[in-house]
Amino acid sequence: MRHIHLNEDMRLRFPARSEDFDLGVEIGVIAALMEAHMREFTRRVAPANLDQARALAEKMGFRVLHAPVEDEWVDVTFRQGQARPSLTLVHSRSEVA
Repeated sequence: MRHIHLNEDMRLRFPARSEDFDLGVEIGVIAALMEAHMREFTRRVAPANLDQARALAEKMGFRVLHAPVEDEWVDVTFRQGQARPSLTLVHSRSEVA
């Protein structure tokens, strides 16, 4: 039995349920947040769920960013829409000799 993270302050446990059940609940919560049209959110998921979360995100028009695995968890950020390019300001100076 493990905790399923709903947000920073709330976690759920389902005693006497299998790991598959816990993984399904995690994906269900992610799917509900995507369907609620949240443009960006972060969830802590089991590494075993990362591929399924990525596949769901792709189908729902979200991009996935994740941190390295920490303490058997992965912090995953889901963002909807196109990625904006990262722009850098470059100064052009002409050198006078």
